[in-house]
Amino acid sequence: MKNVGSVDRLIRIILGILVLSLFFVLQGALKWVSIIGIILIITGLINFCPLYVPFKINTNKKDK
Repeated sequence: MKNVGSVDRLIRIILGILVLSLFFVLQGALKWVSIIGIILIITGLINFCPLYVPFKINTNKKDK
C-alpha cells in the first residue's frame, strides 16, 4: 500500500538529500542527526511512510 503521493515524494527526496548533505557540514553529535535524511529518501523512493498509518494520512491520490 502506497501512502505517499508524487508531490510528497519529490519533497521528501529533495529534503532528504539536503538534510543528508549536512552530515559533511556539521560537527560533533549534531552531525549524526543528519542521518535522518536517509529515512526521508527511503520513504520517498518506496512511496510509503509508516508514520502516516496511525494518523490515517494518505497523500497518494491513486489510492483514495
